[in-house]
Amino acid sequence: MSGSKLMRAITVSEFGAPSVLKLCSGVTVPQPGHRQVLIRVHACGVNPVETYIRAGTYPRKPTLPYTPGSDVAGVVETVGEGVTAVKVGDRVFTTSTVSGGYAEYAVATDDCVYKLHSALDFTHGAAIGIPYFTAYRALVHKAHAKAGETVLIHGASGGVGIAACQLSRALGLRVLGTAGTPEGMKLALKNGAHLTFNHREEGYTDKIMEATEGRGVDVIVEMLSNVNLSKDLQMLAYEGRVLIVGSRGPIEINPRDSMAKESSIIGVLLTVASPEKKESAALLYAGMEAGWLRPVAGVQYPLEKAAQAHQDIIDCPGAAGKMVLTM
Repeated sequence: MSGSKLMRAITVSEFGAPSVLKLCSGVTVPQPGHRQVLIRVHACGVNPVETYIRAGTYPRKPTLPYTPGSDVAGVVETVGEGVTAVKVGDRVFTTSTVSGGYAEYAVATDDCVYKLHSALDFTHGAAIGIPYFTAYRALVHKAHAKAGETVLIHGASGGVGIAACQLSRALGLRVLGTAGTPEGMKLALKNGAHLTFNHREEGYTDKIMEATEGRGVDVIVEMLSNVNLSKDLQMLAYEGRVLIVGSRGPIEINPRDSMAKESSIIGVLLTVASPEKKESAALLYAGMEAGWLRPVAGVQYPLEKAAQAHQDIIDCPGAAGKMVLTM
C-alpha cells in the first residue's frame, strides 16, 4: 500500500474547547512498523478522558498536533513485521492506538489489537476497549470483588457503567446502579443491575442504604468522584472499597468516614502496559462467546461531528451507552 495514500482525520493543533477538533482531508495514511497493525477504521468510541486531554487539563499531554481516539473497530489493512496474532482482513478492536482513532485509518501496536467476535458489529467493537478493560481492572484487579458482594456503579448507563454492570453480574455480585434519567435506569437494569436509583433525586443515597438493610455496599465504581466521593465513603460497608474511575476536579472529604469503616479509596488508570491485559482480553472474549458481554453503542456521530460529540459527552443530562464516531 502506497505511503502517499490520503485519508480524513481529526487533528488537534492547540489545546482548548471542542472547536479545536478540526477535520482534515489530506492526511497521509500511517504505515505500521515492527509489531504494529494498520486498521481501516469503521467506528471509534469517544471517551470522557479524551475531552480532558483535548482541553489540556489532563496530566498527560500529547505532543501537538495529534489525533485523538483509542477505541477503534475495523478491519486489518496490513501488518508490520513480527505480527502473528492478527492478519489482513480480520475484524478487530483496540484498547489504544499509536496514530489516533478519529481517522479513517489507524495504527496500533499488536498487543492492543484484539479479534472482534462475529456476533458484534463495528459500533459494538468501538464500545469495548476502554470501558470493558477499565471495568475489569477496577473490579477484579483493584477491588478484588468476590461473588456475593454488593457493588454500586455510579453512572451505570454510560460506557464504563454498562461494562461494569455486565461484568459484575457475570462475577456473581449484587449490582446496584445509578443513572440521571429514567431511560438510563432502564438501560442499567437491562444490562445487569438488580436495582437502580436516580442520582438526581434528593435522598437517593438513603434508598441505597435501605436496599442494603443499612449495611452499606462493599464496592463502589465511581465515575464522578469530585461530586460523589464524600457520600460514597458514608455508603460503604466495613472494609469497603471506592474505585476512582473518573473525576473532573477536587472534592473535600472527611477522613474519619474512611477510618470508621477501614475503607479504601483506590485510583484506577488503564495504561497500555497494564500487565493483566491478556487475562482481561481472554475473559472478555469468553463473555462475547457466552453472550453476557453486550456493548451498548449510544449516540453515533459522523467523523466531521467530533466537536459536537465532545460537547455532548460532557453536557448530556444522562448517558445512554457508549458514544461512537462512524467513518
